[in-house]
Amino acid sequence: MTVQFPADAAPFIATSQDILLEEGIIMSTGSDFAEYREIVETERSIQKLGRPFDPDAHDLNERTAFWMIARNAEGDLIHTQAARYISLRQRSLAGFLMRGFRAFPPPLTGVNESLSRFRATPGTHRIQGCAGYHGEFWIAPDRGSYRGAGLAPVFGRTCMLEMIRRWDPDWIFGFILNRVAFKGFGARIGYLHLEPSVLKWVIEGRDAPIDTFLAYNSREDLEYLLDIPLDDVMAMAA
Repeated sequence: MTVQFPADAAPFIATSQDILLEEGIIMSTGSDFAEYREIVETERSIQKLGRPFDPDAHDLNERTAFWMIARNAEGDLIHTQAARYISLRQRSLAGFLMRGFRAFPPPLTGVNESLSRFRATPGTHRIQGCAGYHGEFWIAPDRGSYRGAGLAPVFGRTCMLEMIRRWDPDWIFGFILNRVAFKGFGARIGYLHLEPSVLKWVIEGRDAPIDTFLAYNSREDLEYLLDIPLDDVMAMAA
């Protein structure tokens, strides 16, 4: 499937395509999550498939979800991410997560869902209407220098723009583990808002729970991102 974007994203598209071409990277996308699960199981064994994108647990199709992957010139999988459409209607994300946060556990074994908890942040009260959930973000640690090449802004913004093209959401959100958030991951991939301690997960065998940040953008935030020269962002993110 060929990725298409809104007309005002043309500068980003041109620059990102040049960057990926220079690195020998090919990105592709799809909505068959049985296929995506097979890719993850066979080529991303270091991180299991997240529950929000399990086709056995959710009705995932071309209207409700998509995945993106990137391969290097040798055909090796070097990147994944995925998104789901969530209609909040008249309730806020806080109301949605009050009962439904256990549907978004980290991709780890031994999660004790009964002892884990959700804390409503200011952003969860603001986020309403049509939303896109963003997850599955992974860059291979052993495929050359891709982790240090500053490609995260290209990958992250590409997925956000595809969400705009498909769903025109009011908001985009995701959850980032503390240890990753404190390294600036959310800022690199394009999130303008980060709020700590939204989901706390108790993991069997670990002395302390795993805490997470809420990362989110409004539609206005996403339009603002399109006006930032990608070359400048790449230089800072490398």
